[in-house]
Amino acid sequence: MVRPIKPRRVQFDPKAVYFKPRAVPLSMLDEVELSLDEIETLRLCDLEGLNQIEAAKRMKISQATLCRILTSARKKVAKALIEGKAIKILKP
Repeated sequence: MVRPIKPRRVQFDPKAVYFKPRAVPLSMLDEVELSLDEIETLRLCDLEGLNQIEAAKRMKISQATLCRILTSARKKVAKALIEGKAIKILKP
């Protein structure tokens, strides 16, 4: 049996849920999906400049969990930028 996901604190609600390369119709693009957890870790660590320990405390998760989420988010964003894919932010 899989362990249930612990509730995480996300204090950010993105205004836009899609980002795509310019002049390419969305119907022609592959998508990379980012969860709200991944967006929040990017916001806290990369935009606000918090270290992983501080960001993990804000999200009420362990530093190791935050590190896994952050690594996944950065990999997805890099893939979208390098390969010209759309980024879709998943909202619950």
